Amino acid sequence: MSDGHGPTPETPSGWSAEQPPPYSAPPASPWTAPGAGQPEQQVPYGQSYGPPPQQPPHQQPPYGPPAPAPYPPHQPPPQHQPPYGYQPHPPALRPGIIPLRPLGLGDILDGTIKLIRSNPKAVLGLSAVAALLAAVPLAVGQTFLLNSMGDLYTDPDAVLSAESELNSLYGLLGQYGGTLISMAIQFVVVTLLTGVLTRILGRAVFGGTISAGEAWRLVKGRVPALFGVVGLMAVIMLVPMVVFVLLLVAVSMNATRSDLGWIAGLTILFIIAYIAYYLFFRTRFAFASAAVVLEGRGPVDAMRRSWNLVTGDFWRVFGILLLTSVLVGLVSSILTVPFTLAGTLFGMLGADTIATTVVAAVLITVGATLGAMITYPFEAGVAGLLYADRRMRGEAFDLVLQTAAIEQQRQGWVHASADELWHPSNSARS
Repeated sequence: MSDGHGPTPETPSGWSAEQPPPYSAPPASPWTAPGAGQPEQQVPYGQSYGPPPQQPPHQQPPYGPPAPAPYPPHQPPPQHQPPYGYQPHPPALRPGIIPLRPLGLGDILDGTIKLIRSNPKAVLGLSAVAALLAAVPLAVGQTFLLNSMGDLYTDPDAVLSAESELNSLYGLLGQYGGTLISMAIQFVVVTLLTGVLTRILGRAVFGGTISAGEAWRLVKGRVPALFGVVGLMAVIMLVPMVVFVLLLVAVSMNATRSDLGWIAGLTILFIIAYIAYYLFFRTRFAFASAAVVLEGRGPVDAMRRSWNLVTGDFWRVFGILLLTSVLVGLVSSILTVPFTLAGTLFGMLGADTIATTVVAAVLITVGATLGAMITYPFEAGVAGLLYADRRMRGEAFDLVLQTAAIEQQRQGWVHASADELWHPSNSARS
């Protein structure tokens, strides 16, 4: 009988069948053929047979920090999430031609184009009438001058004849007379047009449209103040030039030939200084017409209001106005030059007949009208939107406009009382 410690036939090593031996067979070496006998490899005491135990899911390994798991294939890493409770700013209301917030250059130019497109009959129609009235006298005067030059071109020997000299005098009188008449008409019609376009713009900001007749009915009470602003501007611009011309004439009467050099240099310096002077005051009083029409101010008060609005942002206002003038000038030249060249050729090279004079005058008039029809509304629109931008930046006027726009959207239409919102008493910081 065995005591359980000796070897038995069933268990040669002395262990019972119920208890496995502490050692297991070593794995096959990769350097020997399969099935070749190898010495046994010991397994540390306390480990069991079989594969290593499986870790339960979502459980940390027993030793050391866990290795970072790679991102699943075809899936980007998680993005930065906004903090809890963050809400993006809603887009600005845009019931009309501009968003009701401080404007950038793109907003101003885009708003001006939308002003023309939203009400083309009133905007372009009135601009065409104003441009036509100002262009006809100028075109007629230029045609008379070109006809007189055409005689000299076809017959150079007639330059000293009395008839040629008389024709040249008539041509010069027609040219300068037409220019003066055109300037006087332009002074009147452009002043009235600026007021009407500003009133149309004031309603278009809220998404409303207004007819030319209704705009004129609302503006005609402000016409004296508009002419007052334009008259004061003309005085400010012309006084330095008149004074300089009078001084130059007085000096030239007693000057010798050696003095012509410094007189010419002084004239060039004055021209440069006058250009800076003109641009400065043109920028400072750019919003005077809008203040007259939309705020109901008098001429002097409107110019003071414009001066205050421009203060603090002079260079930005100056740059936008100057850029607008350059862009409008280029577009106007593209439209005007072909007709002006054709009219010039008809006037100089055609026969001296009534038909030639009429054709030349019509071509020049069409070119000038097309150019001015784009220039007038675009410059008025940019000035009006710059005025609105300065009020939104300096007086928080965008809050007033947004509140009114929300109420108008609730009602479903733009009431005529929206024009009263431009009064300075409605500003948030007035």
